[in-house]
Amino acid sequence: MTDQQTPRKIMKVGRVVSNKMDKTVVVAVDYLKPHPLYRKIIRKTNKFHAHDEDNTCKVGDTVQIEESRPLSRTKRWRVTEIVKRGEE
Repeated sequence: MTDQQTPRKIMKVGRVVSNKMDKTVVVAVDYLKPHPLYRKIIRKTNKFHAHDEDNTCKVGDTVQIEESRPLSRTKRWRVTEIVKRGEE
């Protein structure tokens, strides 16, 4: 990489499944992956702890998160925007 290039941050879109912690939300990211032997499509889910500075996210919201430096023992992601509000 040269001086002008910056590393691209990984972005993911998922839904908020928990907001009980202060300034932290748990985001579940779903993706589809074929089974290695049988090739059936399987739905997989990963959960990420993300930093929510203003505590604006609610359970059910669809949010975009980006990779960041380690903010705590489990937080490595930051909420960049709320894509869609949940049904509540």
